Amino acid sequence: MASFFKDFLSIGFSKILIISFGLGSSIIIARYIGPSGNGTIAALTVYPSLFLSFGSLGISQATTFYTGKKIFSEEQIKTAITQIWMITVIISLVTCYLLMRYFSNSGDNLLLVSLALLPIPFTLFNKYNSGLFLGRNDIKTYNRINWIPTLIVLLGAVIFVILLHWDIAGAMLATILGGLFMSIVLLFKNKFLKSFSLKFEWRVIQSMLSLGMIYALSLLVIGLNYRVDVIMIDKLSTAFELGIYSKGAGFAEYLWEIPMLFSSIVFARSAVSKKQKEFSYKVIRLLRVSFIGVGLGALVLLFLSEYIIPLMYGKEFYGSVSVLNYLLPGILALTIFKVINMDLAGRGKPWIAMWAMLPALGVNIILNYFFIPKYGANGAAYSSTISYGVAGVLFLYFYSKETKIPIKEILKFRREDFAPIKGIIKKIIKR
Repeated sequence: MASFFKDFLSIGFSKILIISFGLGSSIIIARYIGPSGNGTIAALTVYPSLFLSFGSLGISQATTFYTGKKIFSEEQIKTAITQIWMITVIISLVTCYLLMRYFSNSGDNLLLVSLALLPIPFTLFNKYNSGLFLGRNDIKTYNRINWIPTLIVLLGAVIFVILLHWDIAGAMLATILGGLFMSIVLLFKNKFLKSFSLKFEWRVIQSMLSLGMIYALSLLVIGLNYRVDVIMIDKLSTAFELGIYSKGAGFAEYLWEIPMLFSSIVFARSAVSKKQKEFSYKVIRLLRVSFIGVGLGALVLLFLSEYIIPLMYGKEFYGSVSVLNYLLPGILALTIFKVINMDLAGRGKPWIAMWAMLPALGVNIILNYFFIPKYGANGAAYSSTISYGVAGVLFLYFYSKETKIPIKEILKFRREDFAPIKGIIKKIIKR
């Protein structure tokens, strides 16, 4: 319990910093660039964001799994990571360039396309590194990898957008600096310079890629369900509508930080757990508590969104209020997936997520096709909420089947569900 409490405080502090710095950057970009400019950024960055889910080949998750299980030595894993990284960077850059150039309405601006591509090598390197720290259960360092870049991005936004007035290019340049700074730090902190080698350990690489590709396919399907609406608004509507949607959706997704507060601990400990069934019961207890937390947060946003959004982003973004409100039920429903998927992914079974996400993705695409031309950003929000609901219900069924824990038992609240929270509150008060 002591180690869990320590990890909880560390991750909680990290999440607060990530949200604070992320909101700060988002507010600056919204107020200084406007809805259309935000729409252009969303259209260009959606492909790198989406492809990184697949282009990273699930190596971060595979690294956590193999490090936690101690299947290979850390040096073997680090050498394999550097070799896979060099290959994936090239593939990712070429693929994302082609997607942005020929499938985005903003792909004609080569400067902006280049700025959208530049974070890819650094993001991949940081992702691969984070898997090592998570596999060691070094939550403190793992958190730093996540929050320090958001601080650098905020500082960059202040300099390039507010002071230098570089608009869209400035906002995208700030994003590059966050990943670049963290990559340089990790290159020396984790002694990766020694791991760059032309001597290939094919057994390790093949093993990591075999498991990693399953994670990658799963993450691609999940990522598509989150981002297909952005792609389709870009094609079927305007940059203004995309800007309105991106701010409403981005704000709604902050609610997922509540269950994600625990998800890194869940994934890391699931990877090393010897008693899987017992651990699953802990995860579903976490699910019930997270569901209440997200539900209460959604209610607060529902009543205050018409004041919060204009106050933060400006009156131009008032349309984001309805986007946020329409997305809230879906955000709550997908909390089911967000929490319990980490258990199965930590066991090395990420493919189960696809069984729920593929049908939900189909629903999302079909509904977006009909709703976006008619309702714009709100239409994408309707589609996503319905899709998220489908994914949440289906995954609950598949999780129950895999763990052999009845759905009724998963959803039934118990008094002991709140015991860990009471313990954490008591320890915080004592401190």
